[in-house]
Amino acid sequence: MESGRTDKADSAFRTIGEVAQDLGIAQHVLRYWETRFPQLRPLQRAGNRRYYRPADVALVRRIDALLNREGYTIKGVQQLLAASATAPADSAPAPAPNDDDLIAALESVRDELRAALAAD
Repeated sequence: MESGRTDKADSAFRTIGEVAQDLGIAQHVLRYWETRFPQLRPLQRAGNRRYYRPADVALVRRIDALLNREGYTIKGVQQLLAASATAPADSAPAPAPNDDDLIAALESVRDELRAALAAD
């Protein structure tokens, strides 16, 4: 098999090796994430072979992006995923904030971070 994406359909299950290769994440990291994120539960068959559903692969992509590109900690990602799991699914999405709202929210987060760092 060549390196890169497999020829499987998007809806096909993938082995841990295929997911690791496609996303550039080591297999042991994927197994570790399964212990840290209860939402990540691939199917396990005989011999503990893992089969990742398309939703599992999407979750791995999201976890990877949050940890490795956006700078979240494991605990931060756990909290974010837990919060998104408890959000009501049938509620209307919140309106997109305008620039002033976004700036105010970011300033608030900055101030909270400063206070938390000062407390240490």
